[in-house]
Amino acid sequence: PVSTAIMLSKVMLAFILILLILLTVAGNVLVCLAVCASRRLRCLTNCFIVSLAVTDLLLGLLVLPFSALLQLNEEWPLGAVFCNFYISMDVMLCTASILTLLAISVDRYLAVTMPLRYASLVLPWRVAVAMASVWTVSLAVSFLPIQMGWNTVNGTVQNHGPWASEGKCRFELNRPYVLTDSLLTFYLPLVAMCWTYLRILRIARAQAKRIVSEPVALREHKATVTLAAVIGAFVVCWLPYFILFTVLGLQEHPDPGTVPEYSIVLWLGYANSALNPILYGALNRDFRSAYTHLLRCRCPMYSSRSNTSKRHASRNEQQDSHNIYPICKWHCYHRCQW
Repeated sequence: PVSTAIMLSKVMLAFILILLILLTVAGNVLVCLAVCASRRLRCLTNCFIVSLAVTDLLLGLLVLPFSALLQLNEEWPLGAVFCNFYISMDVMLCTASILTLLAISVDRYLAVTMPLRYASLVLPWRVAVAMASVWTVSLAVSFLPIQMGWNTVNGTVQNHGPWASEGKCRFELNRPYVLTDSLLTFYLPLVAMCWTYLRILRIARAQAKRIVSEPVALREHKATVTLAAVIGAFVVCWLPYFILFTVLGLQEHPDPGTVPEYSIVLWLGYANSALNPILYGALNRDFRSAYTHLLRCRCPMYSSRSNTSKRHASRNEQQDSHNIYPICKWHCYHRCQW
């Protein structure tokens, strides 16, 4: 009975982890397709959202399957080199998510506090530079320290050498690495994001009083609410992990993975990657509309509507339908009415 219960618990855990991975991959692919297919969603702010979705998608494809393998297996069967690569990817993608959310908060701050100068300040080349900087910094703070052994107590590369445990994939921590990494890639960006959103909230409340006569302010207010919810969800999901990460690092724990709470808070953080696409759909009407067209594989411009409905269809809706149609045609041609 004991072994049966253990087996059932492992099967249930595997099912939950696989479901989370599938939701992460499918949801973030949907975000990318929605922005590509809908003309309404093609704006500079959504470039950062696509970058965030790509980060979460890569996490779902390149990290989560191996995290699940490590969670379900007592031994790591893929060797020390791949173990360090996997851990480096994990740290890089987490850092990229945080810095992208920081870029989003700065973008919203400029849009709300400087609406007249926003178009001249936030230019495509500056957005491209910001996104390239995010990925460059994320790469530098993940692969470089881990591959050089700067994160270990004895200064050697983790999981290598005669002292390394056979069949284990350990993420070793020392005090300087933990303090530097957590401060620069989580706590300081978190403080900056909270500050910008407190400033934004004050202005958004003032704008809400005259929102009926200002459609631009209405659009900015809705975008701010959506992105604030995304950042709030990120904080709720990742803050427990970074608190435990900091505590274990200050203690220079030899193997954080053996701490039961570590796996729980880590997967809570991973769950944020599946949550973001749901938040977009729940809080943003344009994302909801694009999701609906993609999931139903409908082409409203060409669907069987009355002539009156066709005459009243907006140009944006027609353009969106035209953009979505090739995607529909690719995977479910017979359901699209050309």
